[in-house]
Amino acid sequence: MILVEKLASIQERIEKAQHRSGLNSEVILVAVTKNQPITAFLEAQQAGLGQIGENRVQEAAWKFPLLEKDFNLTRRMIGHLQSNKVNKALDLFHTIDSVDSLSLAQKINKRANLLGLIMPVLLEINTSGEIQKNGFSINDIEAQLACRNLENLRVDGLMTVGPLSNDENTIRTAFKNLRELFNNLNTQLSSGQPQMQELSMGMSSDFEIAIEEGSTMIRLGTELFGPRKI
Repeated sequence: MILVEKLASIQERIEKAQHRSGLNSEVILVAVTKNQPITAFLEAQQAGLGQIGENRVQEAAWKFPLLEKDFNLTRRMIGHLQSNKVNKALDLFHTIDSVDSLSLAQKINKRANLLGLIMPVLLEINTSGEIQKNGFSINDIEAQLACRNLENLRVDGLMTVGPLSNDENTIRTAFKNLRELFNNLNTQLSSGQPQMQELSMGMSSDFEIAIEEGSTMIRLGTELFGPRKI
């Protein structure tokens, strides 16, 4: 099945999930190109997708220079970002969707200040409490709010990775917890601060559950491109 046909099928599943939830807000689809060849970028662009997500700075660093100059998809860093790769990440990506600590946010803010730009980010929240996962503790609201006060960051929303579980209720609870945190943080913003808009949750195995719980952004790799190839 070619990518355009896969997208049509995925869009139908998205719309059905929205209908089940009673929600009709736009759902952004991020094509995850980790371990995929350069042709995956071109297929995504030709199919009308607007966003790509890479997990590793070092992989993006050799891939992106090979792209055509008119390649215009938004490049999103969606994997764990090591602090020593912040400078390179800001050169490569349009947004960092995996800010998992206040210290990392501060380093991104410092670099963005030197570059004279406002860097869009998402805060990664560990909603499952799994020790192997990165992210702010869901209860560390003080640190999350502190990120909103960094002058060269624009916190557009929150991101989470669903729990490693086959139990739908466990997965659904994690996504529901992120949505509740999202709403809570938006009520605590200082006067004049813009509301967060994005809830990035849901991947190939659980994106329909995520949409039912209010996701506005899903990250699909295998569902679009099949098994990883490189």
